[in-house]
Amino acid sequence: MAIEAKLNAYLNKLPVMKKVVKRLYQLGMYAISPKIKYKGDIKRISPDDGMEYFFGYYDKSPWDITDRYMLCLRVKNSYSSVAPNEPAEIVLFDTENDNSYQILGTTRSWNVQQGCMLQWLGPDYSRRIIYNDFRDGKYCSVILNLETKQEKIIAMPVYSVDREGQFALTLDFARLHRLRPGYGYSNLKDKYVNEKCPDDFCIWHVNLNSGQTKPILKYTDFAGFEPRTEMVNAEHKVNHIMINPSGDRFMVLHRWINNNNRYTRLVTANINGSDIYNLNDDNMTSHCCWKNDGEILAFANKKNEGNGYYLMRDKTSTYQKLWPELQSDGHPSFSPDGKMVITDTYPDRKRIASVYCIKGDDISSIAKVFAPFRYDNDVRCDLHPRWSRSGNKICIDSVFERKRNIYEINVNKQ
Repeated sequence: MAIEAKLNAYLNKLPVMKKVVKRLYQLGMYAISPKIKYKGDIKRISPDDGMEYFFGYYDKSPWDITDRYMLCLRVKNSYSSVAPNEPAEIVLFDTENDNSYQILGTTRSWNVQQGCMLQWLGPDYSRRIIYNDFRDGKYCSVILNLETKQEKIIAMPVYSVDREGQFALTLDFARLHRLRPGYGYSNLKDKYVNEKCPDDFCIWHVNLNSGQTKPILKYTDFAGFEPRTEMVNAEHKVNHIMINPSGDRFMVLHRWINNNNRYTRLVTANINGSDIYNLNDDNMTSHCCWKNDGEILAFANKKNEGNGYYLMRDKTSTYQKLWPELQSDGHPSFSPDGKMVITDTYPDRKRIASVYCIKGDDISSIAKVFAPFRYDNDVRCDLHPRWSRSGNKICIDSVFERKRNIYEINVNKQ
């Protein structure tokens, strides 16, 4: 594992070669390894109809407040392009009626990693959903009332929505698509394709009641905040905005690319963009989640301790390394009561990805699934485990049946 980690760090500077070496290595290891399809008490929710079903990212739940109804997207093909022009259908499953489903609508702006930011809208998580779309030549978000079937169109797409359903923060999805395929949208081209650090806004505040949008931070604000020499002539972007539980601060990953070298730092700020804090600047921060209003769990690098899961206190240099045996990047989140953490891994050398449930220092492997080679690199299928509202179940996207499907795992049974 140590050798693999060092080789991976070196090949990060050579992305094309990395894909080739990774594929050859995994093909060899798969050929000599015992074959498994899946392990664990895994129940498929989506039908076996030849279509592909998935929800999106790990920071939101597909379940409504009752844990009866589940949202997801349905497409014909999710393995040949990261953000196709073909619309995706928005599906609602009734898990108490043999997983029967209805089509709620379509979206023209989606990607294989985060879908269309489809989610239930608070504070009740029962009557309204919100998702991103592309209408009249522009990105937008749609609030759909499931009882009245009425739509409310917001003139900006959303990235992270506050728990009360009052506002959202968003970013430049066109630039994100160009610089990180599979996370942005392909409907429009990046208007700053020839500018490495545009002097224009990259994060906006969106009032979901009035529809009013307000720009709050520019690319140059990030580049000019505690600048590093590696930022000079580098190409900048932001990604992975997450609003804290009370809705007064958010985190975001500021990333820049310089001569194929990639850097990331974790930044926090007030909702209006003020009081920016550089929480982790040790070159690598990956997936994060808020534990509460003042603490963030992140898979990150610390210069003196290496990669791992760290619990960091906002606006301080205080941190604690957790679960040193978990050395692989994953998508962590806390259960609704805050007593457990769920996370996953990427496919290993045998193309097996795992799901872990953690309570205190007790780490339990609750599922393992195979990832076919067709789903790799930019069109890979991350598991993205998400909690149900009650905290009794989790949902994952997986391709071990050779199509993207959504699955349920009963945590209590594990």
